[in-house]
Amino acid sequence: MKRTPLYEKHCLLGGKMIDFGGWELPVQYTGILEEHRQVRKAGGLFDVSHMGEIHVSGSDSENYIQRLITNNIVGAKEYKVIYSPLCYPDGGVVDDLLVYKYSDTDFLIIVNAGNTDKDFEWFLQNAAGKVTIENVSSQYAQLAIQGPKAETVLQKLTGSSLQALKFFTFDPNVQICTKKAIISRTGYTGEDGFEIYISPEDAGLIWDSLLEAGKDEGLIPVGLGARDTLRFEAALPLYGHEISENITPLEAGLGKFVKLDKEFFIGKDALAKQVEQGVPRKLIGFEMTERGIPRSHYEVQANGREIGFVTTGSFSPSLDKNIGLALLNSDNCSEGNEVDIIIRGKPVRAKTIGIPFYQKKYKG
Repeated sequence: MKRTPLYEKHCLLGGKMIDFGGWELPVQYTGILEEHRQVRKAGGLFDVSHMGEIHVSGSDSENYIQRLITNNIVGAKEYKVIYSPLCYPDGGVVDDLLVYKYSDTDFLIIVNAGNTDKDFEWFLQNAAGKVTIENVSSQYAQLAIQGPKAETVLQKLTGSSLQALKFFTFDPNVQICTKKAIISRTGYTGEDGFEIYISPEDAGLIWDSLLEAGKDEGLIPVGLGARDTLRFEAALPLYGHEISENITPLEAGLGKFVKLDKEFFIGKDALAKQVEQGVPRKLIGFEMTERGIPRSHYEVQANGREIGFVTTGSFSPSLDKNIGLALLNSDNCSEGNEVDIIIRGKPVRAKTIGIPFYQKKYKG
């Protein structure tokens, strides 16, 4: 398995290491519930160095990326971060990604770890114009500090004004402990926070420094288990669950990131047709009204008839109840509907509810 530069740090902290898409990463340290609640209450530090980075540059790079992604980057200001699905011609999702715009000719694109090679090949296959496309993943380690105390802790280690950094923008020239870093006000938890891009050799120093600076603020290291429950409560999609090559962005409720008024992007015709004919399936939340924990891919039924499947399900530490996201036939997506989740072959009652389950606490 691949290891991040912080592998030894995780082991020393008692991290329970697992195989996550070929990477050996901590699923938890003290426990998922405790780590989840501490991020909501104070702060958590995540090692997300397994994420992929693709650098696109050249005089035609903006038009090239514009034709690949469903969202719009033309006219976006420098140092803006743009979230977007990346689609196949049939509207299925290759991946969802973040585009860091340095200028009209210089972009850093953050992709999901398990999709890095596939995405890079897709970028190369669809190259057009004067562009240079590089997989630069090995040049970066990435940390995420999330929670209401994130700004307070990180500000102790840098002279750059974090308060001036708005949501979904980045500063490419930050010094942390005298080391060069890129910092964006982004994250995957529903809380305020930052993602930090640094050279792999600086990762250990900055990891230790953040934990030391945050010890009186309640900052703790957090594993992949709580990362998943945090993003799930905020109804943030996970590739392979809420979006996939078989689930379109429109079905996943990501329509605001699909700009059908653009002249062209890969998948536009299929997605426009889906809008015209009516989106056949939609993502909806549900809560269990009988005892049982829903899991990914469990069947969902109404009156004994299959109507969809669970994309993510879990106990919610913030809501203190068992909840889930499900992709259901559109005519079964009204809030308050009674449905059955098939758990170990038996129907267990639930009702549909709105999403997100947890109100996001982002700063403007």
